[in-house]
Amino acid sequence: MPAISVFDIFKIGVGPSSSHTIGPWKAAQDFVQTLPDLPVDQIEIKLYGSLSKTGHGHATDVAIIMGLLGHDPITVDTTKIADYVRELAECMTLDLNGNSVVFSERENLIFTNENHDAHPNTLIFTVYKAGVIVHSVRYASVGGGFIQRSGAPLKGKKIRLPYPIAKGADIMRHVGTTGMSIAGVVRANEESLRSGEEVSAKLLELFTTMKQAVYRGCVTGGILPGGLNVVRRAKAINADLLDGKSFDSPERWEKLIRNSYQSFNRINQWISCFALAVNEENAAMGRIVTGPTNGAAGVIPAVLLYYDFFCTDYDEPRIEEFLLVAGEVGSLFKKGATISAAVGGCQAEIGVSSSMAAAGLTQVLGGSPAQVLMAAEIAMEHHLGLTCDPVGGLVQIPCIERNAMGAMKAITAANLALSGNPADSLVSIDTVIRTMWHTAKAMNTKYKETSEGGLAFNIPVARPEC
Repeated sequence: MPAISVFDIFKIGVGPSSSHTIGPWKAAQDFVQTLPDLPVDQIEIKLYGSLSKTGHGHATDVAIIMGLLGHDPITVDTTKIADYVRELAECMTLDLNGNSVVFSERENLIFTNENHDAHPNTLIFTVYKAGVIVHSVRYASVGGGFIQRSGAPLKGKKIRLPYPIAKGADIMRHVGTTGMSIAGVVRANEESLRSGEEVSAKLLELFTTMKQAVYRGCVTGGILPGGLNVVRRAKAINADLLDGKSFDSPERWEKLIRNSYQSFNRINQWISCFALAVNEENAAMGRIVTGPTNGAAGVIPAVLLYYDFFCTDYDEPRIEEFLLVAGEVGSLFKKGATISAAVGGCQAEIGVSSSMAAAGLTQVLGGSPAQVLMAAEIAMEHHLGLTCDPVGGLVQIPCIERNAMGAMKAITAANLALSGNPADSLVSIDTVIRTMWHTAKAMNTKYKETSEGGLAFNIPVARPEC
């Protein structure tokens, strides 16, 4: 498998789903780039498997339209997405490679409700001229915003890193031979891809984007879109924890939190508030950072802000180390198992994010390399078998609260590792990744983001209309 950068695991994008929103968005962008210089007059997009069954609730249709229109999830003004989609619905004309093509979302974007042998998240783009196929490409959205074009080589950096890593054992070998920390090894790999200044700048951009998402979620109330009428809670929790104190900027808000009364219970409430805030933003198609997916995007910001706001005292926070280590742990799961809920259930999303956060937190709290990987293992061990059963196909119930639970498990895992002796542990990070993959393959399909089992089955709601 090609090298996976920390910045492949952490990506700035738009909610609500990395596999069902960001992936299809990128696939649409890529498809436009593959179009031959030939006349076309019709386009058809077919969605299969989980994309078809829960795509409406995950804004897959909106994402594909945005990609075909040429917008990028990293830079698009998220407040204008609805306007762009409405304008296309009104004019019903799509510009494809200089061809004016009539486009009706209902007729040209087809949710087949069928499975495809290629992958649970399969989508096929086809363009025609006078009813004859001109060009067709099949894609798989494989989790975390990664896509794979049929017939194309695996995307990645075609280089040999100074410290190649496929398993946790590789990390420990490099640490042992170099004397560096895990963060040091990962940074050396990243600096073989880009300059040290660029690595630091990109890590700061990730951290800043995470904090912005938390802040927006903490100041935005109302009802989440999608039809479930889920009430946003982070704003009310934030106000209660600040005892109603007002603020007019993120900087003032942060200062109030740092100076507020801190007890065990209130810090726990802040952690939950941070996680809910991000995933409420995610559910509303706000800008977030995948970690390693959109549905699990609240875990790492919640744990990172817990560390930054409540654990650093007067020390300089080691934010870069946290993100480097967390990103590498996410890469281990991507290489050795999956980070797609459509393939492995929610253990592949919340479970992986909790494992990443546990490792990052252990690193910055002074844990040894062995304790860092021990924390990652503990967090995943207690997410094994976690199903993905989004009610109504929306990334809201149980997804939003699940991020708060994943964050708390990450902190517990870090504390257990920091107080434990890795030599006494019977389970390694590589063993738990292998076990997670076995569990994923054995899991019934109805628990893999199809909304056909679990809570989604027992809380039936009308599917959102296209």
